[in-house]
Amino acid sequence: MTIKALVVDDDSALCEMIKAGLDRRGFSVSFVTSAEDALRAIELSDFDVVLSDIRMPGVSGTELCERIAANRPDVPVVVMTAFGSMDTAIGAIRSGAYDFINKPLDMEELAFSLRRAGHHRELREEVKRLRRAAGDSVAIGGMIGDSQAMGAVTDMIERVADSGATVLISGETGTGKEVAARAIHNRSRRQDGPFVAVNCAAFPEPLLEAVLFGHVRGAFTDAREDRVGLFLEADHGTLLLDEVAELPLALQPKLLRALQERSVRPIGAAREVAFDVRIIAVTNRDLETAVDERRFREDLFYRLNVVQITLPPLRSRGGDALLLAQHFLDQFASKTGKPIRGIAPAAAQHILAYEWPGNVRELQNCIERAVALARFDQIGVDDLPDKIRSYKSAHLIVAGNDPSELPPMEEVERRYILRVLKSAGGNRSLTAKILKLDRKTLYRKLQRYGIDDDRS
Repeated sequence: MTIKALVVDDDSALCEMIKAGLDRRGFSVSFVTSAEDALRAIELSDFDVVLSDIRMPGVSGTELCERIAANRPDVPVVVMTAFGSMDTAIGAIRSGAYDFINKPLDMEELAFSLRRAGHHRELREEVKRLRRAAGDSVAIGGMIGDSQAMGAVTDMIERVADSGATVLISGETGTGKEVAARAIHNRSRRQDGPFVAVNCAAFPEPLLEAVLFGHVRGAFTDAREDRVGLFLEADHGTLLLDEVAELPLALQPKLLRALQERSVRPIGAAREVAFDVRIIAVTNRDLETAVDERRFREDLFYRLNVVQITLPPLRSRGGDALLLAQHFLDQFASKTGKPIRGIAPAAAQHILAYEWPGNVRELQNCIERAVALARFDQIGVDDLPDKIRSYKSAHLIVAGNDPSELPPMEEVERRYILRVLKSAGGNRSLTAKILKLDRKTLYRKLQRYGIDDDRS
């Protein structure tokens, strides 16, 4: 970002010197010699930051701060004060100045202060834009986000919704897989039919079979009456098989037959019953790896994987974290009746920097907590959990000037594979695609480098 700065000082020679110094450091600088000229310049052109002297004839720097704060609060003002004039600096801050810097000027210190002010403005504008977007967006079934990654997901949802094809939705925990499934249902011809969800990991095998297919009275102990299974309960609607990777192996062929024949036989019944249901399967596991390890039937995998939608982790969605944060803020502020209108730029910076291992669900929990703790009309840094306030990126950098300290090629490869595996949420199939390796080659490298296969 090239920062566009306006310098205001009645000493034109000083203005020339500041302009020359800042131009060499990548700034775009204009200058005027009075506060009146500065106010006219701000009306005619958009500046990222204003640098103003305090003591000037006519309208002083303090008055200039007050008028810019009143009319252009989006433009930060940095004031120059004589060395040791702390009372003057405090007065300027109270008048709306963003920062102050002492004379005589240190050009590096000045450039740092102006960059920080420009970045502050950029963040504040981004927060405002995202707040408007959160209020104006007509999200597909609650799938909020304007990143390229989410654009691909929502496009796929639009294209597949009316097709009736079986869909496999994969992604890390907390990425919104059930939200995507409901979006598909709500935009399909079956939207007036039932949406029925079952967690395949929540029931032991005999009970899950009865839950899915139903049973007749007397089919087993405690079967005191007929029960309609979820396949029939979801007739003319959508059945969501959540955590489908946890489906017991012994039950998988029965599910496969039901999907092929489009009929089920309740436990203990003499006849099969037809159903008309769209199947959406959801998993946070790598099903292709489960197939390779014989924990999931290959034929069932291909029956479920007609159309696959992979939800990206929040860390790979760029500014969507702020868009979602504002969306959740509006929800929780309205629910609690607290007059919180936005996110302070410093807090927004922490939200953007954090990797969100728990994805959208963790962000939602964080904003609910922040709204509960907030004392002002914006969420500040102190309202965020400590792990987010203190988070520092752990991105790997391999560098050094001493040849003896540089790692061997195998170590570089091991670290890079580990980094990609982490970014892919432990999904080895996705990792192999990113690395342009076949999965068997990747598995051999994981074993050779001692990388835990349980990551997926």
